[in-house]
Amino acid sequence: MSFFNVLDIASTGLSAQRIRVNVIASNMANANTTRTEEGGPYRKKNVIFEQVLRGEHKGGVRVQQIVPDTKPPSLRYEPGHPDANEEGYVEYPNINPVEELVNMLEASRSYEANVTMVNTAKQLAQAAIGIASR
Repeated sequence: MSFFNVLDIASTGLSAQRIRVNVIASNMANANTTRTEEGGPYRKKNVIFEQVLRGEHKGGVRVQQIVPDTKPPSLRYEPGHPDANEEGYVEYPNINPVEELVNMLEASRSYEANVTMVNTAKQLAQAAIGIASR
């Protein structure tokens, strides 16, 4: 595998994890959003990755799609809330902040792993240049 293939693969991981972090941040920011332009509460979004095939080598990942979560919203009894239904219940996004935090940490660690791969490839290339120039 060439130096540039390693960089290509790592860059796909960096890009995909950056998108994932942005989606998770949006989920966390909207955890209490009860009204959206589409109507109803915010719907959590999930990132779906797919493998990228490049020639003879399998390598890389990309975001296939960002899909809304299918779980129903959670109901809270808040009769004074402007978005309460006739029974006094408000629909809130079904977002677990702890789960989202764990997802954020996982995405951050994956991003860091790809940065480490880029740095290691760079160090190996510098070492090879040093050996060749002797």
